Formats: sequence, structure tokens, C-alpha cells
Amino acid sequence: MEQTIAAALINSVMAKEAFVRENTKDVMDLACQMVITLRQNGKILIFGNGGSAADAQHMAAEFVNRFLINRRPLAAIALTTDTSIITAIGNDFSFDEIFSKQVQALGKPEDLALGISTSGASVNVIKGIEVAKEIGMRTAALTGGLSGDGGELGKIADLTLNVPTASTPHIQEVHVWIEHVLCELVEMEIFGEG
Repeated sequence: MEQTIAAALINSVMAKEAFVRENTKDVMDLACQMVITLRQNGKILIFGNGGSAADAQHMAAEFVNRFLINRRPLAAIALTTDTSIITAIGNDFSFDEIFSKQVQALGKPEDLALGISTSGASVNVIKGIEVAKEIGMRTAALTGGLSGDGGELGKIADLTLNVPTASTPHIQEVHVWIEHVLCELVEMEIFGEG
């Protein structure tokens, strides 16, 4: 057990280090796009499946409530939380449409859509980003994998942050870390360091 714990820690740290080496500028760029969105009275729509759905909810909560600074709420919505909408769309149309229909209903050109997919291949996340682009929204993706391009999702988003590892758990760990860094950068830029 001790060896498993030690190896998990080392591999998680290595995944974060590899991501930072390749993506520091893109993290700053995404933080700036979020700041622009929020300063223009836009909102951030966040979505993904499974663990990425939990990430969407977690990140939206950090923006709406607070991260490190007690300040006014920032407009962010996780499109993963309304079970009535999700099940209605899934039942009447297709699970592939659960995010795209919500983006159509809620998205405006001044908003930003953030799709999260460890593989970059989640059809419903891809469709959500496609609709966001049709609306004229800024689009971004958190993905993973050794190909470096973030799969189909990474190819269509305006800005892609790809975690360069094949390990899904480590991709997810890095995604949470990225989300926290983005929240901190946005808070600092809009409100100062508290």
C-alpha cells in the first residue's frame, strides 16, 4: 500500500509538471478570457460528464460563491445540475444533446463555454462547444491524452488545455488543479489579492 501511495503521488505531480511546462501561457490566456467575459457581464457555462460534471459544478460554485476572496458573485453555471432538463433532453432527443440544447437556451455572444472531457471525445461536450461557437461565444476545453491535440473537442475549441498523460485519474487531478488556478487568477485580476 505504501508503494502504491508513493507512486500515485509521484505520477500526479509529474502530470502537473508536464502540463505546466507546455501550457502556462494558455492557462493565463484562458484566465484573461474569463475576466473579459465577466467584465462584459457575460457568464461562464461549464459542462462535462461523470467526474468532469462534478468539476463543472465545483468550478461554478467557486465563481458564484467565493474562492479565496470574499467578493461579489461571478456569473457561472454548471450545465450538469438540472436533472429535469438533462433527463427530458436525453429521453425526448438524445443524451448527445444535453449540453447543446442548454447552450442554445442560455448562451449569448458575450459568454464563454468551457467543455471538460478527459478524452476529448465526449460527443455531448463536443456538440455543446459547436453550438457555443455558432452563437459566437468564446470556447475553451480541458482535455487529456498523449496525442497533444485534445481529441475532437480540442480541435474545435478556441483554446485547449490538454493534460499530456494517458492516465484518466491523473488527467482529472490536473483538471481540478487547473480549475483552482483559473479561479484564483480571475479573482486576483478582478478584485485584487484581497
